[in-house]
Amino acid sequence: MNIIMVLFRTLLFYVVIALVYRFMGKREVGELSIMDFIVSLLITELAAIAIDKYKSNLLITIIPIMALVIVQIVIAKISLKSQDIRESIEGKPSVIINRGKINFKEMLSQRYNLDDLLTQLREQSVKSIEDVDYAILETSGKLSIFQKGSDKNYPLPVIIDGKIDEETLVQIKKDESWINKVLNDKNFKLEDVFYAFYRNNNLFIIKKENIK
Repeated sequence: MNIIMVLFRTLLFYVVIALVYRFMGKREVGELSIMDFIVSLLITELAAIAIDKYKSNLLITIIPIMALVIVQIVIAKISLKSQDIRESIEGKPSVIINRGKINFKEMLSQRYNLDDLLTQLREQSVKSIEDVDYAILETSGKLSIFQKGSDKNYPLPVIIDGKIDEETLVQIKKDESWINKVLNDKNFKLEDVFYAFYRNNNLFIIKKENIK
């Protein structure tokens, strides 16, 4: 009887957790944000306890799992509308290599050492640091790499959710007056811009009304 109950709970939580992750949105394990990772750990721990203590009431486990899912969905929706909240929860990407030069200050602030950098370069079949033009440490911990000699016309984010990315301005050697001029020419206001990126000496803009 005990074996049947444990098996039943195992299959039940398999279905519950599968549905939970469908509601939370599709994302690969390696791309989980900090909040996603924390929620995942709590859900699996709650499920493990419920399976082990098979005589306990199922609602004691299912209700906290549903509460975690609701909180995560609410936070995700708020983060989508506010870059400040998104960055405070998930952090922001860090430029580790900029135009072939290692940003040791950023590595130190991210507690990201040279061994970590070399390991992730090897994982993407990059033989040497000298082969890298740009390397960006994403909030998921994944290293995005742009090698020298490849297409250098990759887009660089200039405006995200109405906020100017100062680091990108430094990279493209532009200033806020340039952005304001481009926006005025297109009859756009900064607060109306959802996303704008720089590519081929042009600024491409996506307005907030275009993403509804």
